[in-house]
Amino acid sequence: MAQLVVPGEPDRRLFTPPSRTAVPADDRLSAFRAVSSGAVVLWRGDYPAARQLLDTLSRRLSPPPADDYARHRAYRARRARLLSLLYVPLDPGHVVSLRRAPDVRAACTAVYGPLDVPAAVPLRELLGVLGAAQWRRKGVPVAALGARIHPHYGVFAPVRQEYVDLVASAPLPTRTLAFDIGTGTGVLAAVLAHRGVERVVATDADPRAVACAVDNLTRLGFGERAEVVRTDLYPPGRAPLVVGNPPWLPGRVRGPLDHAVYDPGSRMLRGFLDRARRHLTPEGEVWLVLSDLAEHLGLRTREQLLGWIAAAGLRVVDRTETPPRHPRALDPADPLHRARAAEVTSLWRLSPQ
Repeated sequence: MAQLVVPGEPDRRLFTPPSRTAVPADDRLSAFRAVSSGAVVLWRGDYPAARQLLDTLSRRLSPPPADDYARHRAYRARRARLLSLLYVPLDPGHVVSLRRAPDVRAACTAVYGPLDVPAAVPLRELLGVLGAAQWRRKGVPVAALGARIHPHYGVFAPVRQEYVDLVASAPLPTRTLAFDIGTGTGVLAAVLAHRGVERVVATDADPRAVACAVDNLTRLGFGERAEVVRTDLYPPGRAPLVVGNPPWLPGRVRGPLDHAVYDPGSRMLRGFLDRARRHLTPEGEVWLVLSDLAEHLGLRTREQLLGWIAAAGLRVVDRTETPPRHPRALDPADPLHRARAAEVTSLWRLSPQ
């Protein structure tokens, strides 16, 4: 029985039973066959060859027909599962013990913490860690701020900024206090502070997001006016402005970044709406920032959304919308092109009934 230690998670070890033994391999053909059959492969060849093998595996997985969302998600899940079967070894100190391997020590230590024993990590995950380190170092330019937001590993980067621009241009009902629920990188909290809101309380349940938001708000000079609280949805108290940008699609979460995209059972969306009045001053406003992509994919109807708003004791004051500007909405080859092209993102201004 082989054992692969997942770095940074001492209580979670991946034990591969005899039917799925971790196969040492340095030959791409045999490794490809093993992974295709569902076996875990511990790569022993050089690092560039491992990258090429991962690319080959990715190309061999045929996507489903266009506009079939259920099959598209199933394909993405199967693809992620198979690609994550290719492991590379890590020596203590996060050194990839393969020929021609890059120096991953700083990036891995930032995500996993110290590593004192030999371990192994899926190459696909390692590439994600290295990519996240670049995002964090370079940052994402945000026009509404005239500055950059630096996402951390596992925190969704604000590469799509339609929702940011909506918050940057909506008429402010107050400049005294605002809550930003589910802040992520802190980008919307930063926009509110940049617009002159005197105090912003941002929340998130993910400790990585909390650390990321604190880092960004401090870096941008808003540390004195913005507080970041780790909690599920709302902080204590009431505010005259409550802003929320919950995940846009109902669906199962399969990875760290999925929390920013998928909302199982619409839990966060409904929780945000249902609890809003308890945390809103009598004359306050709720800003719900939401894409209608779920409606075009048949995952939620507009009538359901309006029903949830009404059931929460809220009414629609106004709605501002913007079309998508991201490349996939303009790409006919994208498997969900029809829905993406029809998508709009809206800022719903809500008030107590």
